[in-house]
Amino acid sequence: MANATGLSAPEVAASMGLILAALVEAAALLGNGALLVLVLRTPGLRDALYLVHLCVVDLLAAASIMPLGLLAAPPPGLGRVRLGPAPCRAARFLSAALLPACTLGVAALGLARYRLIVHPLRPGARPPPSLVLTAVWAAAGLLGALSLLGPPPAPPPAPARCSVLAGGLGPFRPLWALLAFALPALLLLGAYGSIFLVARRAALRPPRPARGSRPRSDSLDSRLSILPPLRPRPPWGKAALAPALAVGQFAACWLPYGCACLAPAAQAAAAEAAVTWIAYSAFAAHPFLYGLLQRPVRRTLGRLARRALPRSPRACASRAWHPRALLQHLRRPPEGPALGPSEAPDQGRDLTERESLSMSEAT
Repeated sequence: MANATGLSAPEVAASMGLILAALVEAAALLGNGALLVLVLRTPGLRDALYLVHLCVVDLLAAASIMPLGLLAAPPPGLGRVRLGPAPCRAARFLSAALLPACTLGVAALGLARYRLIVHPLRPGARPPPSLVLTAVWAAAGLLGALSLLGPPPAPPPAPARCSVLAGGLGPFRPLWALLAFALPALLLLGAYGSIFLVARRAALRPPRPARGSRPRSDSLDSRLSILPPLRPRPPWGKAALAPALAVGQFAACWLPYGCACLAPAAQAAAAEAAVTWIAYSAFAAHPFLYGLLQRPVRRTLGRLARRALPRSPRACASRAWHPRALLQHLRRPPEGPALGPSEAPDQGRDLTERESLSMSEAT
């Protein structure tokens, strides 16, 4: 098929990669923009500032380093646009600063949820979010400054190597990888591991008997009712879902990029396009992972969707047959014509006459 259309296999692969990368960038822009609106319109969200920070970092990355990856990735990458020395250094700095800002922001969000779930009654142990996010951006700025200490861009005949992987950090690349990926991974694993242990311990704890409850009888039916099912489900299965998704997504997106940073520069440059866009897919996955898994965000999304979508008459008719609506309808007073002042005495007189006739007949 490639020979019939005049395209070689590398060109077809590059075209498919360009389409997939464009889809990832569109999902990152739309998803983070929608989540930012939902978070700002959701009242009472505990970790709202951390979610807003994560959305802002993802939007900055989707507006800066992802288009550069589309246009100026080195061969056999996605684009063929050549950057000059100054734009190349700017691209290095943005990549070296925004990626740690994202990973450290995810770790800060995990630690905030850990403190909220494990220590809910100790507000003094929680540092203010502004201080935490200031430390995150200070660390990201220092890690981005390491890219300015790397080798200068290559002259025009050679590829510019404007990314972090392809020699952008020089000898500081392993240090940058450890601080940008290994440290957030350890923090995230410790936070969500503690959350899972607490949830599992609470799920396995037997429920306390209610006050004034009668003791269970010793009959055969009562014994059969307390038997476990044939295939018991672990009570901590639902508690393990959110930690497994968070840690699994972080490892799947960022572990290849971190390993490539620790590899030699030639091998890292060969796998640059693949591992870079696997890491960039985290920007598109964050709105769905950290937004839709929260019940207040889902409620706000449903409320906005009900306001935006028009109601059908069938839905209104079916709502009238809801049990609660039907009970309210039955409890209403009967709607009949009101009796006039002239009709009320006539009805009273008729009733007294009927009562007197029935009494005479009885005697």
